[in-house]
Amino acid sequence: MAAETVVRRVRHTAPRRTDTDTERRNAAAALQRALDRRDNGGATGH
Repeated sequence: MAAETVVRRVRHTAPRRTDTDTERRNAAAALQRALDRRDNGGATGH
């Protein structure tokens, strides 16, 4: 009888994004845009 070998296959995939993760990214991007608008050139500004 031939010796049986067990082959374990591991699938390397990126974790799926959840809705909360997408919402968090969108909120972070919106916050960054708001901060970028406020930072308009230092003390003098426009």
